[in-house]
Amino acid sequence: MMSEGSIITEGTTRIQVPEQHSTHGPGKKIGPVFFNEQMSFNRDISIMLLRALNRDSITVADAMAATGSRSVRIANEVPGSEVVANDISALAIPWIDRNIELNNLTNCRSSNRDMHILFSEETFNYVDLDPFGSPMPFLQSAIRGCGKRAILAVTATDMAPLAGAHAVKCRRRYQCEPIRGYMCHEGGLRILMCNVARELAKFDRGMRPLLSFYADHYYRTYIQIEEGAKSADETLAKLGYMRYDTDTMERSTSYRIDDEHRLGPFWLGPLHDQGFLSRFSTEGMADERRCRKYLDLWTNELDDQVFVYDMSELSSHLKLSPPKISDFIDYLKQHGRASATHFSPTEFMTDIPLEDLVKLYADVSPDTQ
Repeated sequence: MMSEGSIITEGTTRIQVPEQHSTHGPGKKIGPVFFNEQMSFNRDISIMLLRALNRDSITVADAMAATGSRSVRIANEVPGSEVVANDISALAIPWIDRNIELNNLTNCRSSNRDMHILFSEETFNYVDLDPFGSPMPFLQSAIRGCGKRAILAVTATDMAPLAGAHAVKCRRRYQCEPIRGYMCHEGGLRILMCNVARELAKFDRGMRPLLSFYADHYYRTYIQIEEGAKSADETLAKLGYMRYDTDTMERSTSYRIDDEHRLGPFWLGPLHDQGFLSRFSTEGMADERRCRKYLDLWTNELDDQVFVYDMSELSSHLKLSPPKISDFIDYLKQHGRASATHFSPTEFMTDIPLEDLVKLYADVSPDTQ
């Protein structure tokens, strides 16, 4: 039996959700069927990405659908989609079926299976894995459910291990040494991507990231699967290690582990496909303003072979007041590559050497004017 709940609207889709549900933060398991209102942004991005593919037809599996909120939004808002809304809990099925009925959908069906069984029986063009916590126990099965050159979307909400607060758990779950300090969120995202790459390689498959980001206490990556052993080897070649000295702010990467580069391994390739992102449209999204803000950051973000710095990090190290970050980024662009980053409003990315960066920061600090 399902409770009455309440009906909300996301995008152009009506969704019946439990009266008691998470509305912010990482989300807490409230009641027998989980729903997090704050994840509407996450669902918006899925719609934007699938629309940008511009395919006549696409088969979709929402592996852990819960109320089916993502499933019915995709079915209702992505032309040509055929969606399986799966959840292992029988209690979720009435919610999924109700939301299918609420939107008069004929291209969405509920499924009450263990996802490991689902993906041993069916394959899809797009697989969405959005568990409560770490995706690692489910990742291999999700990959098996991906058809040839499919797209795999993976969420991780276990922030503490990935961002280095629980390093022992990160080593156990991800076989990676996490990074602490100002680079922790980029490091956590790149650890997740590293593990997706390693699991794909076991199946002689590689990956091309379409979009990867950190927001609202979770990491999310969308990857285009590339087939063949050569693609797998080329993908693994993009994994590497880091050195990060919080006392000196020194950063460096290496594709081999050594005495200095012991953090990782991380995915050292790009986070996004900038050409693909240019096809995104925020029209009709539940939170158009936020989608536009993040899309602007992602499409202008330097994310390959550059380092992220925080204004507070530089100010603390140099004992100087920070300039306005937008003005500083503009100044940096006169001397090299630089951009804002979605990881934090106080962070930026640049490939300018640290020695030069320190001098440039001192040039524009209010304390030296």
